Amino acid sequence: MDKWYEGKTSNSDVVMYSTVRLMRNLADTVFPSRMNDEQYRSVAKRAFACIKNSPLAKEFDMLNLNELSKAKALSYADKRLVDEDFVRSQSPSYMLLSQNEDVSVMLSNEDHIEITAYSCGDDLSQAYNKANDIDDIFISGLKIAFSEKYGFLTASPVNLGTGMRASFLLHLPALAQGKLINKLSGMVAKLGFSLRPMYDGALGDIYVLTNQVTLGITEKASFDNATAVCSQVVAQERRAREVLMQSNDFEDKIYRTLGILKLARRLNVDEFLNSISLVRLGIAMGYFDYSYSLIGEMIHNLFDATLVDSSKSDLSKEMCESLRAQIVREKLG
Repeated sequence: MDKWYEGKTSNSDVVMYSTVRLMRNLADTVFPSRMNDEQYRSVAKRAFACIKNSPLAKEFDMLNLNELSKAKALSYADKRLVDEDFVRSQSPSYMLLSQNEDVSVMLSNEDHIEITAYSCGDDLSQAYNKANDIDDIFISGLKIAFSEKYGFLTASPVNLGTGMRASFLLHLPALAQGKLINKLSGMVAKLGFSLRPMYDGALGDIYVLTNQVTLGITEKASFDNATAVCSQVVAQERRAREVLMQSNDFEDKIYRTLGILKLARRLNVDEFLNSISLVRLGIAMGYFDYSYSLIGEMIHNLFDATLVDSSKSDLSKEMCESLRAQIVREKLG
């Protein structure tokens, strides 16, 4: 079975993957910002006990990030399974992680329980169903903070109500090339969504589309709105790609970039992301025969911390760049 970052759907040329995050809190415990170390451990134990007594018991492991190697913990952040601030926190940091890493649960980050589920392409319903299954277990086994007037109570008022963030990871190189991202961001903001770069500096032209309205709306309405807005963005990116395909210079740039990746002996993260982004665009345009699965697997596994963790050696930054280039050469043939 494909990993969530490798799968393919009808819109995989633009939508790389989908996520649903549900934020929940215990009614009988102060918010994490006011907790002491013992309370951190208590929340983790209670959450883990819920899972161990459920049908999902064999699917999840409890991890204490403070006890892992720095590379292993940062690798989870590189893979977007946890927030980087959560990994670097001096407070006890516990998480639940499914065996195939398609559901992660941060315990006592901003909220007591933050469930994040992942699915390939634009299959948001699959991500929601995964998150909802584990949410039901916590709701049945713990006293979750809920108000008949406001809905789920969260540490930040902006998440009140559904406590749900539905997101799509979008590859938007043509819109970025046409300098249309700011205009698009303004458009989706009026519809109650944010569009922000996944990586600093908009590396790889990868953006995250996320709903911003959680109060006074049902989960289904939020879900439907997110899907509709995503479809509009997909359509705009495809139109922008049609324009780019008329440019011989841009086609040449894409092919030259593939040549660099096939020959490079060192690749830093910035160059890797920007270059692999153009190769992915080349796949969508029909220039190359590689799969989206291959590109997704490389992006997921070739950040520094993950390379250090997988190699089981203390690699320097320069060694990571050399290893990354070697792996890319091998993958691209």
